[in-house]
Amino acid sequence: MDAKKEYLDFIGSVKDHIRNAQYAALKAVNKELVGLYWDIGRMISEKQNELGWGKAVISNIASDLQREFPEGHGFSARNLRSMVLFYSEYKGDANWQPVAAKISFTHNIIILSKSQSKSERHFYVITVDKFGWSKRVLEHQIVNKTYEKYLLNQTNYDLESTEDSPPQKNLAIKDHYTFDFLELSEKHSERELEASLIRNIREFLLELGGDFTFVGNQFRIEVGGEEFFIDLLLYNRDLQCLIVVELKTGKFKPEYKGKMEFYLDVLNDKYRKANENEAIGIIICKTKNRLVVEYSLKKIDNSIGIASYSTGPELPEYYMDVLPSVEKIEKGLGRLMG
Repeated sequence: MDAKKEYLDFIGSVKDHIRNAQYAALKAVNKELVGLYWDIGRMISEKQNELGWGKAVISNIASDLQREFPEGHGFSARNLRSMVLFYSEYKGDANWQPVAAKISFTHNIIILSKSQSKSERHFYVITVDKFGWSKRVLEHQIVNKTYEKYLLNQTNYDLESTEDSPPQKNLAIKDHYTFDFLELSEKHSERELEASLIRNIREFLLELGGDFTFVGNQFRIEVGGEEFFIDLLLYNRDLQCLIVVELKTGKFKPEYKGKMEFYLDVLNDKYRKANENEAIGIIICKTKNRLVVEYSLKKIDNSIGIASYSTGPELPEYYMDVLPSVEKIEKGLGRLMG
């Protein structure tokens, strides 16, 4: 190994060590801050119950705290009400309170104020913790009903995580994607859909969720002297694997699966690096028959998911009727915490 490369490897290791230490320090500070806000919320809530204090007292508390701690902006009446909400929502949820403490207080309040159910709240706490979603990304995922889309995803692996299928893998594919940022007519070609997604790549990656990066479109692979072109090739940093996306503007057909398996086999054999996991395929169609998808995904080795898409904000009408039971949802979320 030459001296320059040895030095670059060394300085890279030092930088990684510093970043890891900084991240650990930030996590420790966040844990202490969330713990403080929990205690303040508890103290106010208990006094309100004990002495019958009304909501107006919070404004008085805020004024006194701000006079004592003028350098901080965390003790406004609005934030104090958020602390009481945070405590009230989690005080009887001993298993989830420490999980919620892993993410920032701001993220917690967004989740508490915008989630419609306990299981939805738990889902977003887990995904923010696992993927490190920013405030903007979290708000986007909630507005676009990511919770429902993940619960219904159709892949050939289920919520039960194994060494080959970690919890993050189950979160990498949604059942339905909302491309309401595209300026497309109702009737559009696959090439038009692809081109529009590339022009709006930032919004597209945001809708995918998780830690996706763009590799290329019409990505060329060669097999036996013949050329083949993958619609979109992405990379997921969290899963450390390539993601093949094939776009279809019509209804899902079983034969699409065979083409996807071919692409995944070639990528895994010829393009995958030694430190990467096997590639995942996502076939995104305009519509799909859920039973046809179930039969199509039986008895295959590659990881493939079938999703639908729309160019408007509405979810398919059948969604609420086919959501899993609360018990099944909670069981799946418990596995994702692992």
